[in-house]
This record gives sequence, structure tokens and C-alpha cells, in this order.
Amino acid sequence: MERGVSQKLDHWLTRTGRRPLVLRGARQVGKTWLIRDLALRLGRSLVEINFERDPQLSRCFSVNDPKRVLAELSLAMDCDITPDGSLLFLDEIQAVPEMFARLRWFAEELAVLPVAAAGSLLDFTLADKSFRVPVGRIGYLHVEPMGYQEYLRAHGQDRLIDALKAWHPGGELSTVAQARATEWFDRYAMVGGMPDVVAADIAQQDPQICRALQRQLVATFRDDFAKYSGRMDRNILDSTLTAVASSLGRKFVYAHVEQGVKQHQAKHALELLAQARLCHIVRHAAANGLPLAGEIKDTFRKAILLDVGLLHALLATPAARAFPSWDSLSASVKGQLTEQLAGQELRLLDSASGDEPTLYYWQRNGGRPGEIDYLLQIAARIVPVEVKAGAGGAMKSLHQFMFDKQLDLAVRFDRNPPSLAELSVKTTQGDSVRYRLVSLPLYLAWRLPEIMDVLAFGAPTPNAAL
Repeated sequence: MERGVSQKLDHWLTRTGRRPLVLRGARQVGKTWLIRDLALRLGRSLVEINFERDPQLSRCFSVNDPKRVLAELSLAMDCDITPDGSLLFLDEIQAVPEMFARLRWFAEELAVLPVAAAGSLLDFTLADKSFRVPVGRIGYLHVEPMGYQEYLRAHGQDRLIDALKAWHPGGELSTVAQARATEWFDRYAMVGGMPDVVAADIAQQDPQICRALQRQLVATFRDDFAKYSGRMDRNILDSTLTAVASSLGRKFVYAHVEQGVKQHQAKHALELLAQARLCHIVRHAAANGLPLAGEIKDTFRKAILLDVGLLHALLATPAARAFPSWDSLSASVKGQLTEQLAGQELRLLDSASGDEPTLYYWQRNGGRPGEIDYLLQIAARIVPVEVKAGAGGAMKSLHQFMFDKQLDLAVRFDRNPPSLAELSVKTTQGDSVRYRLVSLPLYLAWRLPEIMDVLAFGAPTPNAAL
């Protein structure tokens, strides 16, 4: 299956001044497959070492000379390793944490050899204060579950992708393209983006098999709780993971995790789950200016899961002979699924940098209620994002937010065809506010930066069908 992140790997492998690359991401998102595919596509001889499976190979790295390391590896693995024709892949590198420091040897003394590394629960090692990372000598690439565009391509829906790419603000998206995109997105909403589950869906496996794979993934992640040794009781971790699923779309309250779980325990458990990348914390930002990270409030937070498939497994949504239609789901489940889908699609917009993709939201502190589902930083501006599970819904909080922050462009994800409107409304406080609202179906979320560029710097006609 073609992955969008593969282009970034191609660029890394062919660029000058290449540094060793560490792939970060949850278990089963395809990190190992990506490196194997990279070597195959670009004609490199892959030298793959799994330090969990073959820990004795770490002895080959005991010397500080990369050329001697390669000689030792060639002997131990009975293979030829040529710096200009091979690709060295150190998998499950967290099993030998000292290996990180040794990556700098290759950056400084044998840069011609591409070296990549990956591992499960890698962030636990990187967050260890006693562990020294060779700053400036290695690069990072974050790997997320497959997004909607990747899902379409994996199913051979290239014509639909081309139709969605051809659409532009001010243009018209055909009713056929809209219907097809919605149909496929609803299917993606049931399958999710974990590669093994997508592969089963491509093979037209019974939906029950896809759901079973999703449950198996949750079981595998829970088995990993034992590897959090000394950090947290696995029962508290499990309760916190379940609480993330049930609280989607709302502020995550530590005191509501489970009776008997103390707030400081729930807080630590959520942080550990985020380090393991089973969930992502959505930070509260004041949105008074850029960057959004410059003014955050740690006492407010939301959380989403790694992938919508895990949400299905945790909520036990049905999967009989066919996946249930969107309309057959309860309103509360629709809301949870939509919040999750929006979050994981928006995370993909920021996964190109070496930094962790981070999501933000806004919530009024005290007094009148008010919340903006997500806040983005696009085209050097703050972009508030409202998420609706259906075709309608009030926008009182958004109107007031746009007035308070003096913003002029907002996004709403809903079930309607794409459109652009110039709003002139009164807030609940009686204030007049004018702004442009671009309404998009979630199947166009992957094009949001491009769309916002056009809307911010172009001159599309308000109220035109997008």
C-alpha cells in the first residue's frame, strides 16, 4: 500500500547531508514495512537488525569505528554491506538504548551509509532524563495511521482522488464525486487506518474480521502495559484508555476515569498512554496570538485515540454481515467517531516536521460555556475548527470566539457539500460579528492547508458552491 510518508523517506535517502533517521510512531502503524519498502523501491540492500529478536548483535557496535562495525556485522550476518549500496535498519532500538548515542558515529564518520531506526514504546526511552540523545546528529520522522487519501489509494480509487484534487475553492464538486467520497469516507470511518485492518478490508474480508483485528490490536497494546514496568499499574492504564474513548469530544477529567483512581494517577496514566502513542492529548490554547503553543493551559485538555478502529473496539460497535450505515449509529457514537476522525486527519497535516504533531482546542474558563473543537495554525493565522457529526448544529461558541479574537476565517466540518459563506451574525451577547466560514466534509480535510491558502490570499466568491 502506498503511504504518503514514503515521499519523505525518499527525500531523506537521496538528500545530501543526510543524518541517521529515527521513525517514531505507535506499534503496528507500518514503520518496519516502510523501511523495507524504501530499500526495495530504491534498490538498496537492506541490512535489518531487530534488537529484541537478536540482542547479541549489539556487540558488533561495541567499537567506535563505523567501518569496523560494518565488518563485524557482515561477519555475524554472513552478508556484504557496502556503504553506498546498503541501508542499515536498526529495529526495536529501544531494547538497546545506548545504541542511540552510537548513531552519531555514522553521522560523523560514515555519512554515505543511510541508517534508519525504529522501535516500540520508543518515546519512553527518549523521555528518560538519564538518556542522552545525540542532538543535531539524528533526525526524526513521525508515522501515523493511514489517512483517508491513503485509504482511497490503497483501494485503487485514483479517479476519486483526482476528482477531489481537481476541486478548488470557487469551483464545483460534482454530486457523483460527493456521493462517492462520502460513501468511501463512511467505510473508512468503520475500518480506520491501521495497515493490517486496511489490508483485510482491501481483501474484502468479512467486516467481523476487520473488527476482530481491531480488537486484537487493542489486546496487543494492553499486553504492552506490562512493559511500562515501574511506571503505572496496568489496571489504571486500562481504565484511563477506556476513559479516553468515552470522553471523546469533551474535556478529559482525571477525576472521572474510574472510582478509586486518584487524579494524579489518572494524569500520569494519560501521559504514559500518550508516550506510547495509544492516544494524543489535545492541548488547550488561549488563541491570543501565534504560536498556539505559546499560551497553553495545562488544567484543560481533551484526548483522542491513535485510530478510529481502536474506538470501535473499545466501544464494541457492531459489525455483522456488513458494517452498519452511518445513519444506523446512535447520535453519541456519531459524535465520538467524528471527533476522532477529525483529530487523526488533522494530525496528518502536521506530520511532515520532525516535531510531534500537536492538536489544540479552546474552552472558555468559567462563566458562560463555550468550546472550539480544534485550533490550527495555517497560513500564519489562527484557524478555529468546528466539528459536527451531522448536517446541522448551532455555532454560538464559534460566533463569540470570532468576535472575541477578532478573526475573519473559520472552518466547519460537517456532512454538507463544501461551501463558503460570508456570515454577519449577532453573538449571544448581542455583539455583531462578520467572518467567512468554509464548510467542508471531512473527506476534504487532507486538503485543508491548500484550501486555506487560497481563501487567505485569493479572492473566491462568497456563497459560491465550493
